[in-house]
Amino acid sequence: MRIMFVGDVVGRSGRRLFAKYTPGLKREKKLDLVVVNGENVAGGNGLTKNTLEELYGAGADIVTTGNHVWDKKEVLSFIEQEPYLVRPANYPEPCPGHGFCIYPFKALNIGIMNLSGRTFMPPMDCPFQKAEELLEILQRECDLIFLDFHAEATSEKIAMGRYLDGRITGLVGTHTHVPTSDERVLPQGTGYVTDLGMVGATDSVLGVKTELIIEKFLTGRPVRFDAAEGAGEYAALVMETDDAAGKTKRVERVLIREADG
Repeated sequence: MRIMFVGDVVGRSGRRLFAKYTPGLKREKKLDLVVVNGENVAGGNGLTKNTLEELYGAGADIVTTGNHVWDKKEVLSFIEQEPYLVRPANYPEPCPGHGFCIYPFKALNIGIMNLSGRTFMPPMDCPFQKAEELLEILQRECDLIFLDFHAEATSEKIAMGRYLDGRITGLVGTHTHVPTSDERVLPQGTGYVTDLGMVGATDSVLGVKTELIIEKFLTGRPVRFDAAEGAGEYAALVMETDDAAGKTKRVERVLIREADG
């Protein structure tokens, strides 16, 4: 299989970019599946039913999230009914929604997990222990298993990659909105990147209007994080898998920057 994992889609600009480039990438890269992080898709924080449908309509098959999943209260009205909308599995129970999904593709079952880190992040149950719990289920039912690890610290993401190497097909880090240049196949066959990056406005701070973030740093006071607009960037990673072995054979970075041209 060829599966593309797309970085955090931020606001209206991110939705425009995702809709503009995803169909062509699906053809060009001969993709079988598209997994996208959508926790910032609605105005830069959270997601709504309409913005979720925009992602599906533009080519997303599975949507993962992170610490902003609850920012739009509307999500509580539909998250249980969306089998391929996944929130971090290590939120304390009871918690609405699904921490993983199993996506059928031809003769294969594709398992997608979502976990949140704990370093510099809101309090959560241990992601390493939760990964073990999920693997007990997914290893019995799935041919390929992937994890969107939504975490701040690079060390925590790298540690999780090494911890799960050979036991899952691939791990992509999300959350920081800055693409890292360490995409690789780990020694035991797990595809890996510390952070995918984002899909959003380039003239911004992580997809948010620059002046707002500078104000926050200058004053120390909270500000409203409004998503920026304009020319943008599209960051993703394609993993090509050995379906019989459940491993990744190769990875390929995708990085489109409109401002460059």
